[in-house]
Amino acid sequence: MKAILLIDHGSRKAAANDMLACMANLVQDLVGDGAIVRHAHMEIAEPSIAQGFAACVEGGADEVIAFPYMLSPGKHATADIPRLVGEAAGAYPAVAYRVTPAFGVHELLGAVVLARAGIAPVRTPRVDATGDDACCWDPAGRSGACGDGCRAATRAGGRHRSTA
Repeated sequence: MKAILLIDHGSRKAAANDMLACMANLVQDLVGDGAIVRHAHMEIAEPSIAQGFAACVEGGADEVIAFPYMLSPGKHATADIPRLVGEAAGAYPAVAYRVTPAFGVHELLGAVVLARAGIAPVRTPRVDATGDDACCWDPAGRSGACGDGCRAATRAGGRHRSTA
């Protein structure tokens, strides 16, 4: 069974840490019995990444998909979390694992920004079957500048959009 391990930085503020537990519960509700969903914090708070990984395995996971619950592909999302997940996975050699990219640029996140701002979108976000945005949104049109949201721009039919 697959497991999703949501990982944030961790905070001294309990409310910030509690939000990740809420998100894990939300994702679990969305996926139902199709996967195990747990959460962990990179530092400062518990459960740690090692504890979260163990909880996934104890729940029956034979594959753990670690998701850095961070907006940008900074050092924590691209180096620290993958390293810590790899260390945690070392205790479970029979369990496959991978680390996804951070949120990055995605049309559905743009829709969340508009919803929080109380502004209606003029169109519905377009998301292809893989869940990737079909456009690169960098104003200069540099493929890759938007992070993993640009993956579609390298496929046939990918397009660039600019609002600048």
